Amino acid sequence: MTELEIDRLGHRGDGVATLDGRSVFVPYTLPGERVRATFAGDRADSVEILTPSPDRADPPCPHFGVCGGCLLQHLSADLYAEFKRTLVVDALADRGLSPPVSGTITVPPNARRRATFAGIMAGKRPVVGFHQRGSHAVVDIGVCFVVTPRLLEAKPALEAITTLVQPRKDALDLTVTDSTAGLDVAVGRLPAKEVERLRLKLIDLASRFDLARLAVGGEVIVERRPPVVRIDGIPVVPPPGGFLQASAEAEEAMARIVMETTAGAKRVADLYAGVGTFALRLARHATVYAAEGDAGAVAALDRAARTMTGRGRITAERRDLGRRPLVEKELEPFDAVVFDPPRTGAPEQSTWLAKSKVKTVAAVSCNPATLARDLRTLVDGGFRIESVTPINQFRWASHVEVVAVLRR
Repeated sequence: MTELEIDRLGHRGDGVATLDGRSVFVPYTLPGERVRATFAGDRADSVEILTPSPDRADPPCPHFGVCGGCLLQHLSADLYAEFKRTLVVDALADRGLSPPVSGTITVPPNARRRATFAGIMAGKRPVVGFHQRGSHAVVDIGVCFVVTPRLLEAKPALEAITTLVQPRKDALDLTVTDSTAGLDVAVGRLPAKEVERLRLKLIDLASRFDLARLAVGGEVIVERRPPVVRIDGIPVVPPPGGFLQASAEAEEAMARIVMETTAGAKRVADLYAGVGTFALRLARHATVYAAEGDAGAVAALDRAARTMTGRGRITAERRDLGRRPLVEKELEPFDAVVFDPPRTGAPEQSTWLAKSKVKTVAAVSCNPATLARDLRTLVDGGFRIESVTPINQFRWASHVEVVAVLRR
């Protein structure tokens, strides 16, 4: 074994040390710790902590270190918040940007209302939980400090689905949403013959476990009650397995910044609008154009918008903004633009925003690196970054959400 000292945390949360002039990664360690480790390539596969850091915390979960869902429960709250902020600062610096970055907003434990579990058969026994880190193996989860209690209560139903389907090689993806009407379960794709063979049994299973809705591969098998989530008090029924901000608390934090940024704007474009996380709120004070590439999300937003009273009009359009971004002339009517793209970011749309006369932009992202690239484009086009806020939606993971405010 090799003895060495941890220099810093890497972007995925591993401790980073120097060995023979190269960087090596030591999982579950902290800066300043002295450790003894063996290595397989550049990554330690056996670690002994010799001198623990004062910032080391006792992980609350008994599955920590085995389950790949949480990687950073061993960090103190202050170090963890600063780690998330540093991820954002470093990504911006890589693009030559140094705007003010606020402290990290962190959601509480057990706040995640939507999660994807894995289900596999171990002999005749169903195993439902999360994948081990860097492995296809599934950890049978008995407790979880990330998801809402009701999501964990879905486990018997998920075990029953796994037993019914009998996956042997690849684990089932089992996406569960905690809706106001109960559990909304979406099973990953199955062969069409399997769906037809199991349809009646799946309907019976949904009744037995009182599921609000059960879908397979995007097809609704049975909807016993509409699985409503409320966005700013407005009922929305997302498409099966569709995108939803993982926690209501993080959604509120993002929306608060977006609403403050766009206050006074009368016409707002919400790009990559999803089911209306921002559009439904923006309609409090503005007429909203909402563009989204997923047909199910657009339909859900359109239905929700029709139930609104006392708010501005929302026009929802299905549009692939990667292939067909809003160009300069199309952006002319808008006082402000909000965009919240997938991890790949919005390079095409940012290019056109930079050329436009839009005065205010709220940029939301789950990937600091692609956000920094897009902000660089906007700054080069005449925008100034007013504020950047990291939001720790995925507690104890290395992911971070960011909201940036830009004005000309």
